[in-house]
Amino acid sequence: MPEGPELHMASRYVNRVCAGVVFSGAVEKSEVSKNPEVPFASEAYRISATSRGKEMRLTLTPIEGEDSKDGGETGDPQPMDVVFRFGMSGFFRFTPEDELPKHAHLRFYTRERPRQALSFVDIRRFGTWEPNGNWQPERGPCIMFEYHSFRENVLLNLLDRAFDRPICEALLNQKYFNGIGNYLRAEILYRLKIPPFVKARTVLDGLLLKDHAEKNAKRAKEESTPVQVSEMSLSKKVKVKRETPDLLSLCHTVPLEVLQLGGKGYDPEQSGDSSFQEWLQCYCVSGMKSLRDHNRRTMWFQGDAGPMAPKNSKSPKAKKRVTKQGGDESDDKQVVQEKFQDNKVKGDKEETEGKTGLKRGKGAERNLEATSPVNKGKTIQKRKTATAEQAERRSGRMTRARAKQGS
Repeated sequence: MPEGPELHMASRYVNRVCAGVVFSGAVEKSEVSKNPEVPFASEAYRISATSRGKEMRLTLTPIEGEDSKDGGETGDPQPMDVVFRFGMSGFFRFTPEDELPKHAHLRFYTRERPRQALSFVDIRRFGTWEPNGNWQPERGPCIMFEYHSFRENVLLNLLDRAFDRPICEALLNQKYFNGIGNYLRAEILYRLKIPPFVKARTVLDGLLLKDHAEKNAKRAKEESTPVQVSEMSLSKKVKVKRETPDLLSLCHTVPLEVLQLGGKGYDPEQSGDSSFQEWLQCYCVSGMKSLRDHNRRTMWFQGDAGPMAPKNSKSPKAKKRVTKQGGDESDDKQVVQEKFQDNKVKGDKEETEGKTGLKRGKGAERNLEATSPVNKGKTIQKRKTATAEQAERRSGRMTRARAKQGS
């Protein structure tokens, strides 16, 4: 599903294609969408976009005086914010009116002729929009553009039950990690070599002490107070640790790397941008392991899964794996082994189906033979002959019985 970087790239796309464009009329919703109507209409308005984590907001701003000039009865309409959540496959497209995408469920039309349309396209229809909406209050600060608030929100709430769960599942909690999704959590944990099914609080506890030590050292430096030798030593250690990224800092920098790629990022419906596929180190990469977490989401990782891994959890069959160039021989062997197992299961299935089909085929032949016109006639004739013989035998028995009675 689109994650924080993809939502931000969508907002940049909208701002680029809508720059200087005047929209007009009512907002149009498709008949099949179950999302609410957007009660906005204006003779002239502009569209701008912003993102925050896994949400994106369109702002519809009427151009002052345009509605009243064109005879509007109620005067200029008020600006409206429409907040979007993309679900599994949402995105925006700007096209001519006669080339609307098939699954364009919300459409904003330009005033110029021939008209064009900005469309929210959602193939799977899991995406939502909210007219006059706001950022959801239960979502935390954005991992990319509110980093300090994001970090503080996590570290000050480590006693929350959300951090009793494995770290891979806690990373999908949008109350604390607004913008992190399935591929980002795999890439972040892989870079730090953290087993995905280790308790989240165990991973994050040390970061709170580190931040406190850094703040104390910074405060002491600003106040120009004498610093003891032990404090200086601690300050140096903090500086060294700061140079090595921790989990929360990677939650900020890894999504920014996706933005710097210049492509479209993760695309669940298409093969995606080649630069993004090359950037992936763990997610859907050949040679990596995968397990379903307690929420049935697939977690990609390398090495040990961790003590909180679900029992009897099996690796789901991947629809597609990214083959990295320059991989070692063990990766190639694992790919070959996976293909061999898949082919073996497929062959066994086909063999079983073939045997079943053979048995069914014999039965079908017998049914066909019995219902053919020639054989059907023979069967009827046999039945008539048998009936006549039975009648003759009964007649003979009756004649002998009468003869005995007469004697």
